[in-house]
Amino acid sequence: MKIASARIVLPLVVLCLLAINAPAKKKPPAAPINLNTASSEELQQVPGIGPVTAEKILQMRKSYGAFKSVDDLSAIRGIGPKRLEKMRKYLTVGKASSATRPAGTPKPATQPKPSTAPADPPCASL
Repeated sequence: MKIASARIVLPLVVLCLLAINAPAKKKPPAAPINLNTASSEELQQVPGIGPVTAEKILQMRKSYGAFKSVDDLSAIRGIGPKRLEKMRKYLTVGKASSATRPAGTPKPATQPKPSTAPADPPCASL
C-alpha cells in the first residue's frame, strides 16, 4: 500500500512545486512603452522584460543615447529575434526627453528671440 500511495503523492508534490515556482503571467501595458523615456518599472510591464533586461535597456540608452528603432534592442545580450518579436507590439520609440541625453552631448542650438524693445529711442537730439 505504501508504494502505491508514494506513486500518487510524489507526482502531486512535484506538480505543486512547479505551480508555486511558475512565473505569473503579467498583464501587458495598455499603451506602448516608449524606450526613450521609460523607467525600469515601466519597462518591466512589457512581457519578456524583467528587472535585469530593463536595466540593460536603461544602460544602453545611457551609453549610446536615444533608441532610433525597437530593433536596436537586438544589440542587447539575451534579446534574440523571437523574444524581440514578442515584445515589439508593446514598445515604441518616441522623442527622448532631455534627461535621457548622454552626458557630454550638447544641447540643440536655439535661435535667439527677436527683441520687442525699440533699437534706438526716438530722435531726442533735435
